[in-house]
Amino acid sequence: MGKLMENIIAKAVKESLRVKEDFIKKNTSKLIYLAEYISKTFKNDRKIMLCGNGGSAADAQHIAAEFVNRFQLERQPLPALALTTDTSIITSVANDYGYEEVFSKQIAALGVEGDILLALSTSGKPRNILSAISTAKERGLYAVGFIGGDGGEMLKLVDLALVVESNQTPRVQEVHILAAHLICELVDYILFQKNS
Repeated sequence: MGKLMENIIAKAVKESLRVKEDFIKKNTSKLIYLAEYISKTFKNDRKIMLCGNGGSAADAQHIAAEFVNRFQLERQPLPALALTTDTSIITSVANDYGYEEVFSKQIAALGVEGDILLALSTSGKPRNILSAISTAKERGLYAVGFIGGDGGEMLKLVDLALVVESNQTPRVQEVHILAAHLICELVDYILFQKNS
């Protein structure tokens, strides 16, 4: 029994490392570009809005916290807003208009031209995420997709796609958080260390 569980762990870790290495090899230039774009957005007094479902909702909140509080540096707060946290808004919109609109209504209310939307999905298919991206584009936001699998419909809608080429939800989510942490570290460097 113990050996079997050790094998399960070893297999999961091996696959996690493989998917991470593959993602970084294919997306390093995109990560640098996005960190530079986010840094310019913050310099222009604009914000990041984030959304996702399930584990990706938790990841959206996690990433927002890294910007608003701090990542590793002691520095000023940076404006990021997870659209997954206000239960009154989410439930009222879902009740009155349907779950598809829970993020897009918030973007319509709070998003301004020059903001960024970071949309997270392991499949690239949720209707509420696709609706959020469409609304973001209509309002002049730059839409970034953290996606898994083949990218789904999100791949065609976003301005920048960061695709984790795996159909295993846990592996995709692990890479999404790695990518987000790398972006946070790069943004901190660009804004607070580069010229010091």
